[in-house]
Amino acid sequence: MAQAVVIGAGPAGLMAAEQLAAAGHSVLVAEAKPSVARKLLMAGKSGLNLTKDEPLDDLIRAYGEAADWLRPIMSDFDAEAVQHWARGLGQTLFVGSTGRVFPEAMKASPLLRAWLARLDKAGVEIRTRWRWAGWESDAPVFDTPDGRRSVSTDVTVLALGGASWARLGSDGHWAQILAGKNVALAPFEPANSAISVDWSPHMQPHFGAALKSIRWMAGDLESRGEAAISRTGLEGGGLYTLTPALRAGQPLFADLTPDLDQQALLARLSAKRSKTTLSQWMRKSLNLSAQKITLFHEMAKRGGHSQPVQVSILKKLPIRHAGLRPMDEAISTAGGIKRTALDDGLMLTALPGVFCAGEMLDWEAPTGGYLLTACLATGRWAGRSAADWLEKAE
Repeated sequence: MAQAVVIGAGPAGLMAAEQLAAAGHSVLVAEAKPSVARKLLMAGKSGLNLTKDEPLDDLIRAYGEAADWLRPIMSDFDAEAVQHWARGLGQTLFVGSTGRVFPEAMKASPLLRAWLARLDKAGVEIRTRWRWAGWESDAPVFDTPDGRRSVSTDVTVLALGGASWARLGSDGHWAQILAGKNVALAPFEPANSAISVDWSPHMQPHFGAALKSIRWMAGDLESRGEAAISRTGLEGGGLYTLTPALRAGQPLFADLTPDLDQQALLARLSAKRSKTTLSQWMRKSLNLSAQKITLFHEMAKRGGHSQPVQVSILKKLPIRHAGLRPMDEAISTAGGIKRTALDDGLMLTALPGVFCAGEMLDWEAPTGGYLLTACLATGRWAGRSAADWLEKAE
């Protein structure tokens, strides 16, 4: 029986630990925070989106430039496999109208409790408040409540997360350690990020309100997802999918009437009575919400557009903003360990016997189940690869 150490107790780390234990190895999981899977639990507060129930070709497309190298990993643990895994933990699932898969309980805690119980039964040992500090004589070293500890291990899996939501454990501190070991890294950047807007006082009554039925556009990307007006700007799934284009500096536009073409809008505009105000016309003739109307005035005024309204502005309203919110507020991050630093089993070529999984790898995906699916899939792949490596080393 070999000794394996998994560093990071999020979904990727726990999945890797389970694979190593199933292969008959002794497994220690080290977690820097006082409890495990804190980001998973936070995500589950608004409804735990496990995966997207769609064919592999559609699923893999969500990973953009990383799709090709993730394909074998995802095909080994796709959306159907994620659902089978969750049901094996006693979770009854349902599929929403958009294909998103949720446990009936909606929360992450019942699934996590069942998973931890299964890991405990398999002999996996979990130590919390163990913060990884690098290596000493090839042994991983941890700062613990009882002082610095080193652990002798035959194989290591790193599942340390990205660089957002530091309070939940993903602070990216590991990048400096790996850079010192000549591991190729891509700089961290926000993904699935809100945008900053310095609102005028007219927007304050709408803070917290949802903007629905809008087509958002940036560069070659577009989305019909929902967004919310917040005190600091705009946030929500409708914008998160556009983060790659917004990061690259592409302007953001909103089509306030995505179900009406320009010809239909012109016809309604021509029927507008002279005494009808612009806001009244947008509310009565176009059935726009108060939030949409206020957003139109906020952005049209900033752009210097004069009335009467131009139909083209309704169809492509420039959303003038101050850029993405700080990276630590982003749901996830792009960047991390480059594919070129890894072999096909997700082992670091510069550090034989050290495997990597989860958000610390250089990939990104929109919300909607894609993030968790890839974390589980890469964790499983790294764990199995580590077990195979141990078998060959015997």
